[in-house]
Amino acid sequence: MRTELVTTLKRNATEIIAGLDSEQDPVLITQHGKPAAYLMAVETFDTLTRRLGLLEGIARGERAVEEGRVVTHAEAKKRMSRWLK
Repeated sequence: MRTELVTTLKRNATEIIAGLDSEQDPVLITQHGKPAAYLMAVETFDTLTRRLGLLEGIARGERAVEEGRVVTHAEAKKRMSRWLK
C-alpha cells in the first residue's frame, strides 16, 4: 500500500487520483506523521461496501439462529414468495 502525506495530496491530487484506477490498493494519507484517511477508487469502495453488507447479513443470520429465531423451510418459502416470482 502506498502512503502519501496530506501535503503531497494537496499538490498532486490529480495524479494520485488518476493512479487509483491502475492500482487496486488504497492510498494511505498521513497528517503529522499519523494515518488520517484512505483514498481509494470508487469501484474498490463499492466492492468493499457490497462485501461488508453481505458479511453483516450473514452475521445477523447467525445471531438469529443462536437466539432460536428460525422458521421452517415451508414458512420461509411462504414469506419469500413475493420475491421468488
